[in-house]
Formats: sequence, structure tokens, C-alpha cells
Amino acid sequence: MIRALKALAIGWLTMTASTAQSEPTYKVLDFSQLEGWAADDHAAALRTFLNTCADMKDPDWSSLCAVAQSEARLHSNAAAFFELFFRPVLIEDEAAGLFTGYFEPELTGSLTPSARFRFPIYQMPPEARGASVWLSRDEIETTDVLKGRGLEIVWVDDPVELFFLQIQGSGRVKLPNGRSIRVGYGGANGHIYRSVGAELVRRGTFQPHQVSAEVIKNWVRRNADIGLELLRHNPSFVFFREVSHVPADKGPLGAMNRSVTDLRTIAVDPAFTPLGAPVWIEKDGANPMRRLMIAQDTGSAIKGAQRADIFFGTGDAAGRAAGQLKDPGRMIVLMPIQRAYALATVDGPE
Repeated sequence: MIRALKALAIGWLTMTASTAQSEPTYKVLDFSQLEGWAADDHAAALRTFLNTCADMKDPDWSSLCAVAQSEARLHSNAAAFFELFFRPVLIEDEAAGLFTGYFEPELTGSLTPSARFRFPIYQMPPEARGASVWLSRDEIETTDVLKGRGLEIVWVDDPVELFFLQIQGSGRVKLPNGRSIRVGYGGANGHIYRSVGAELVRRGTFQPHQVSAEVIKNWVRRNADIGLELLRHNPSFVFFREVSHVPADKGPLGAMNRSVTDLRTIAVDPAFTPLGAPVWIEKDGANPMRRLMIAQDTGSAIKGAQRADIFFGTGDAAGRAAGQLKDPGRMIVLMPIQRAYALATVDGPE
């Protein structure tokens, strides 16, 4: 799973969105009510849908997946496929729409430790697997409890990037020979995540609107020892496993155990949006986005009917774009026709 914690740069680092308490409402819309629908690349969305739809076991979904897989002609007119077999459903609770972003970090590391590469990425120890709550981050990092046990996957050169790798839950590590290995979530120590961004605000170091992933990284690097102490304010610690069987040209694994796709995958709250479902997003803000995405991931900070996290890709540029995103808007789930009308609280579109 790409981000079992799903602690994106803005959401987790400052404060997470509140969980809506009201019962959701369902309203069937018409495709003409989706702003920008005709201008999207529906074929790209269909390819992403096909990447995970075979894993949707419900008959309503599996039958549509079979149609998409068998009807090659649909790929030349993907919009027609979605318009013929789905209906847009606006699912709302009391929370306003919120879009944030996430990415796959890329670190620099080595398979052997050295003066430069001295910060290990650990596998989960057996004793932690059987414990609901294990040692805290501070206890792990300031003692020898994991050292010399062969639990190291790779060593990296930057403890700050390693901390953010744990927040994201997966990433790539580029080795000196140019090869890369990919690591994915392998478990956690069971402690509740504490936001280091919120802690900086509490200390008076920054105002809430000033906090971002880059701001935190730069502050920790400038402040050396007290910076690492700040990171240990978060007792949650994530362990990893190597997942290099995923091809380098594919995205990291999402909640459906399939590779996610840059700017076509979103993380959602599965209590409202089925994993694998197409979702039309109308993201506002500085860089509006009107696009058909596929719900292929989840996360602890992604709660509510109108809450989504957009996957931006791998590396620093993707990280900067993801970390800056905190925009309003709305999302509309495309449901199989019979299911759409069964859910709806009104008869048909407006």
C-alpha cells in the first residue's frame, strides 16, 4: 500500500480534515453537469480503470470491467463507455470538498552503510508484529534495539527525507550504480501520529499558513540536533519491505495492490467511494483541474465523502506540487446505472 498512514505534506503535517458526522446524501447528475467533461482524455482514464477493475468483485462492477476488457472499440471512444454504462453521483456529507496531493519520494542510498549513508530503512522486527503498540520513534532511533539484526533494507543519506518517506509510506531509493530499489509499507509501531507541523505552530516558530513539507524540511536541516528532536515528537514509526518487483516505469502500489498512475489516481474514503470507481473531480484553486480519476488508494487522513488526495508521481517535482495542494472543489463518483439510482435520494438528474 503506497501510504498506509496517508500523511500528506499539508494534511498530516499541519492538521487533518475533520471527519463529517452527518449521513451522506446521494444525487444523480447528468454528464452535461460535469464541468469540462467533454475536454478530458477519457482514454487515459479508461486505461487506469482497467488496471484495477478486475479486482472489483461486486457483480455490478465486474460485469462493466469485462465489457471494458473485451470491447476494444470502446477504447477509441472511451467517453461513450463511461456515458453508456455509468451515471454521475454526487455524494455529500456536511464537510466541504477538499483536495490535497501525495507523491512517491525518491531518496539517495546504498546497500552498505558508510559515513554518508548511515540512516537505515528497516524491515519490521518479529516482536513488533505481535504487539498492538511497540517502541516509540525516540526509543527506536536512540537505542540499539534494531541494530546488527539484519533488518536493514538500505541506508540513506538524509534523516529528514527518511522521516518524510515514513509519512508517505513508500518510495524509491537511488543507489550509487544508478539502479533503484522501491520500498513499500511493511508495518508500524502502533503509536498515534503527531504532527510536527502543528508542533512548530504550537511552539510559535511558524503561523499555520506558513507550514508546508518544504518549510519543515528546511527548518530541521538548519537546526540540526533540535530538528531531529522535533521529528521524534512524532512517536509513530513505519517499517518497510522491498517491492522492487514493481517495474520502474510503473507507479507504487496503492490500496488495491496495483500500481497507481500519475494524475489519474486519487485516494478516497472507501466508506463513501468504492475502490476502483471512476471519480470526476472539479478541483478549484490556483490551478483548476477537471479530470476523470480512478479511486485506487486510501489513507488515514482521507475521511469524508468530498475528500480526495491526488497522486502526483515520483520525485522532488511531484513532491513540491503535491505539498502545495490544498484546494476546494467537488468530486462526483461514476456508479453503474442501477446502483446509481438505487443510492440516489432524488429521481434522476436535475
